[in-house]
Amino acid sequence: MRPEEGTIQSRARAIETLFGLIPDNVPVIICGGFPSREAFRIGDRPTHFYMLGSMGMAAAIGLGVAQAKPDKKVVVLDGDGNVLMGLGTLATAGALRLKNFIHVVLDNEVYGSSGNQPSYSQVVRLDQVAKAAGYVNVERVREREDLVYEFRDMLGKDGPSFLLVKVTEQAEDVGWVPLEPAQIAERFRKAIE
Repeated sequence: MRPEEGTIQSRARAIETLFGLIPDNVPVIICGGFPSREAFRIGDRPTHFYMLGSMGMAAAIGLGVAQAKPDKKVVVLDGDGNVLMGLGTLATAGALRLKNFIHVVLDNEVYGSSGNQPSYSQVVRLDQVAKAAGYVNVERVREREDLVYEFRDMLGKDGPSFLLVKVTEQAEDVGWVPLEPAQIAERFRKAIE
């Protein structure tokens, strides 16, 4: 079974599980491609910021939001390909040591939005990279129960936190996010004020 033996959940199922745990008032920045599209379909909220067309930038934006809103937890839902594209952001997160930052990486070991080409996360353990970069809490999970336990734990701890969730390559049949980037930005700004 790809991407990792024993992985049992799709990215969409993992996102649905996380949305059941994230309070409505928590800002969530979601990387571009299928993760944003699936997240929109699963449970759109004004506090969701969908990255459209900017691969690798979700964590950087999340760090900015976390700096601006130190009293709120800030969650980034990222993909392995996006993290690899913006690898330097892991070092920035580790250096800034923002206590309210939670970085969740949905790792299917492929560039799913462009045709399932293999990503380097097959050989580069992104959780180990995050730990070396200075994230305080780092966990790796495959099963839903472990995802629930570790994410709840991270919500109650000071970060920065990094949760790597191994998921299958399965992608939901979803349409595009039907909002323009300016609309996404404006409603997000209002929702987190």
